[in-house]
Amino acid sequence: MSGVNTPSPLAPVRFSDEEVDRYARQLVLSEIGGPGQQALKRARVLIVGLGGVGAPAALYLAAAGVGTLGLIDHDAVALSNLQRQIIFTTADAQRPKVEAGAEHLAALNPHVAVEPFVERLTPANAPGIIERFDLVLDGTDDFETRFAVNAACVATGVPLVSGALGRWNGQVGVFTGQPCYQCLVPETPPDAETCARVGVVGALAGVIGAMAALEAIKLITGAGEPLTARLMLYDGLAGTSRVVKIAADPACPVCG
Repeated sequence: MSGVNTPSPLAPVRFSDEEVDRYARQLVLSEIGGPGQQALKRARVLIVGLGGVGAPAALYLAAAGVGTLGLIDHDAVALSNLQRQIIFTTADAQRPKVEAGAEHLAALNPHVAVEPFVERLTPANAPGIIERFDLVLDGTDDFETRFAVNAACVATGVPLVSGALGRWNGQVGVFTGQPCYQCLVPETPPDAETCARVGVVGALAGVIGAMAALEAIKLITGAGEPLTARLMLYDGLAGTSRVVKIAADPACPVCG
């Protein structure tokens, strides 16, 4: 798997007839095919935050056949989440997000194993959790958690796909060491905003979550060119996007 830590040599993966049928549209892609689908089934991906980015990303990664999905979130489902966190239903209100999310992912694809963590990811527990996975997808909306995820990914050598959104705008980037996320955001911005404060259009979460899932799939299968050391900026109101390069910061306290 390009960009993803995997054991060597790789054991062969067998698929049932049902799985072959389920993944038929990916198996015919020359960039994925049988080897890529096997890589997806071997992969262990941790999703940090089952929110606007993490919820749709989890659905697409489960549907794609990622073998193991880790879900970490300490929060419960609120009615205000349902406008964009489409993994949940009205009946899930007040349930732990991780519990409800695991149930829905199992219904979508019973071939995917889900490892739930009903807790907040912190600088103390992040390295021990993240080192158990091949790739991390972070969709959290607070910088303390983002910095903890980034530091642990750099320390353990685990690639990081980062997605963020607010109002009508979103961004997705991939970090595999240097530069790291903290080169892009050295410290918490003084005007840091959350969706609860500034609002967000629900469909934007689907766009950014799907983009983040796509970058994870590319990293796992070795397909195409991931957004490594680059940031895609999407403007939903204008219907435009652009990609900018991320420079390494020699003075970065994490990777410098």
